[in-house]
Amino acid sequence: MQKMTKLILPYGLCIVFICCIGPSPVRAIENSECLECHSDKSLTKESTDNILQSAITVNLYVDEEIFNRSVHNINGITCVDCHSDIEELNFDEEVPHKANLESVHCARCHEEEGEAFKNSVHMEILKKGITMTCYACHGYHDVMQMDTALLAERENNYCLKCHNPYQFHEWLPARESHFAFVECVVCHASAPPQIHLTFIDLVTNKLSKGEEIIKILGIEYDKFMALIDSNKDNIINQDEFDSLILLLRQKNIHASFHAELVADLKPEAHQVKRGAAEKSCEKCHMADSSYFNAVFILITREDGAVDRHEVEREVLESYNLSHFYMMAGTRVKLLDKIGFLLIAGGVAVVLLHFGIRIITIPARRKNDPGKG
Repeated sequence: MQKMTKLILPYGLCIVFICCIGPSPVRAIENSECLECHSDKSLTKESTDNILQSAITVNLYVDEEIFNRSVHNINGITCVDCHSDIEELNFDEEVPHKANLESVHCARCHEEEGEAFKNSVHMEILKKGITMTCYACHGYHDVMQMDTALLAERENNYCLKCHNPYQFHEWLPARESHFAFVECVVCHASAPPQIHLTFIDLVTNKLSKGEEIIKILGIEYDKFMALIDSNKDNIINQDEFDSLILLLRQKNIHASFHAELVADLKPEAHQVKRGAAEKSCEKCHMADSSYFNAVFILITREDGAVDRHEVEREVLESYNLSHFYMMAGTRVKLLDKIGFLLIAGGVAVVLLHFGIRIITIPARRKNDPGKG
């Protein structure tokens, strides 16, 4: 036993010594450390504009509250995950890391989106000397979850930053309706379209991204479908949708749903090509249009996660979505039936009138001596 102890002790001490003098693992840099400097609104640096090659002042301030709501922070992405050339911070220096960092390459993580973007018209403008980056549309530190974003939020964050749609759509009938209910990339990219239904309070006329429904119903997020989906097929049908409206009215909420035709945010949404926009009205304005096959109520949880609840296409024909009418694509069948009855009734009255006059010809001639 003593021999064993004498043998182990020297080797054990050597291992401890090597561990002590060996390189220690790199300590992870916390976002809070970065924000010690970047929470200062006056923090700037001088740079050169890549288009006009003129001197510009770059603001280095990061709004912590906005960053905390960003999709990257929600998914646990840290500052140095993107700014990967920062390996350590030295606060003894005026600038605790390299003054000039490498550009962030989003395609390192978003590979499919990067490949789609290579074949887009936005990549082609490089030939004109204009550098189009991901953050030109998506922003730097405020990249938000866009799955549940309203159409206005999507377009204000993307297309409308650079484009005025009224300059190029003179041919488009009912432009205002298209701009109000259809996202640009539905026609201008190959990403599959889908309908998003957004809760609207008819009294306040305010839209909510779904979490308001949960609060009104007084349930947990994961109890929504259990409450609404009575036949347990994981799809909200017409009757279940009407029951949801009734439940909200029982809570003294006069509710409806606002419908928008938007693009599924797949990589193809980044592949906008010149001259390839969809201009065939029939693709959308027909009874069996594929544009209406995917319908969802999307609810954002407090932690930023998104619950997607599938809804049957027939719900688009509900009177609770009467504002969303696309000729021959969506239709309130009850109104069609009433219209048909009105037309049929009018025709029946005319035919009945003529039938009675024909049948009563002999009697009218008999009663009219002048025509006997």
